Amino acid sequence: MTSEILNNDTICALATPAGGAIAIIRISGSETFPILLRIFKSQSVSSETIGQLPSRSLHYGNIVFPSDDSDEQTSSQIIDEVLVSIFKHPHSYTGEDSAEISCHGSSYIITKILEALIANGCRMANPGEYTMRAYLNGKMDLSQAEAVADLIASTNKATHQIAMSQLRGHFSSELSSLREQLLRLTSLLELELDFSDHEDLEFADRNELLEIAQRIESHISHLVQTFETGQALKKGIPVAIIGKTNVGKSTLLNKLLKDERAIVSDIHGTTRDTIEDTIDIQGITFRFIDTAGIRQTVDTVEQIGIERTYQAMEKARIILWLIDEEPSKEELQVMQKKCEGKSLIIIQNKIDKEEKIPTSTLSSLTTHFITISAKFGTNIDQLEKEIYSVANISEIKENDIIVTNARHYNALLRAQEDIQRVISGLEQNLSGDLLSEDLRMILSTLAEITGGEITPNEVLGNIFKHFCVGK
Repeated sequence: MTSEILNNDTICALATPAGGAIAIIRISGSETFPILLRIFKSQSVSSETIGQLPSRSLHYGNIVFPSDDSDEQTSSQIIDEVLVSIFKHPHSYTGEDSAEISCHGSSYIITKILEALIANGCRMANPGEYTMRAYLNGKMDLSQAEAVADLIASTNKATHQIAMSQLRGHFSSELSSLREQLLRLTSLLELELDFSDHEDLEFADRNELLEIAQRIESHISHLVQTFETGQALKKGIPVAIIGKTNVGKSTLLNKLLKDERAIVSDIHGTTRDTIEDTIDIQGITFRFIDTAGIRQTVDTVEQIGIERTYQAMEKARIILWLIDEEPSKEELQVMQKKCEGKSLIIIQNKIDKEEKIPTSTLSSLTTHFITISAKFGTNIDQLEKEIYSVANISEIKENDIIVTNARHYNALLRAQEDIQRVISGLEQNLSGDLLSEDLRMILSTLAEITGGEITPNEVLGNIFKHFCVGK
């Protein structure tokens, strides 16, 4: 794919989902305007005036069949009335001459316009090729390019804000700040190496160098720690609904989802496998997992389901323990062990039928205790607020930097290991040349995130091939 991009092809693609009332077809490349002039007929655009048209201008006209058609009647046939947006390099998304054709969303019209463009010298774009050209032409760095895909895939307010922050370069600025600190540390060490035989020169104290390295390590560690939150926000915070059979877990799931997603029955052991679905609570996606009821059973299939319940508990960040009677001492001990390091909400269901269970019985496990009726929806709103609260996700602002990309996370982990080795070396008063080598490795590793030192075509192709066509 990259070898195709590095030539001078002019590309085209549908940039909007099929099936809408209006479609946008995007063209980009050095031959954009000559190709466009062959099929776009407008009083405001001609071969003489195209050079004078301002970038980001809009023009009304018709898309017609190519003028070199042997049939004169066919050659003048209008495909559609359209609006064409003009973007001259470098003031375009790709940094190249570009145009966008806004046409009616008919699949026939879209196909005919693309056919006309290809017949006149365009080729169909590869997935992600527009954004890849933007990167190669210096319109954005690699982390910003990846943010385009995250922005398209965002499903809630939080993931949208994170993607926008990265697209606007806040993460890149953070890495640039780190790079400046690393360069300062490297410069001080190399100055020490180059002029160590000059007794009349004073060099930075090793304690000062250590303080700089520790600030850098703290900075990188903070970014690393945001990845867990970033992944939870991106994929949905996992919430396991557990409890005995017939306690109302599936009813609760259906009530939370506002849909009959799980089968509800009075028969014990109806749910034999985990059922997953997501909801949005205050701009955060939560991934709910309805599990098989926990009980003693000889049914092999049900036993497998119960084992998967325990597996779901291990993966969950929040556990909803649904009860309809006071748990035994043994049950409390098991739950305490299973929920270590997790947020636990104990929920007494069926309050329309039963008396409340004393909270003192459960206080050793959690301070989060709610009574509900899943059947009638009583206190479900309160439960949602409690779930959001225990998730402990502060409001995501546009300038917040949260790592969501596994490639970025792995690079930061390597950088963290290297800077920790530098700190250890400074504490042991190791030679500056050894420390400088580790610092150069950190700079190279951080540059991988923004693409500063990424040149192999295979790496770029692997990143951009997951984009959709038209982006």
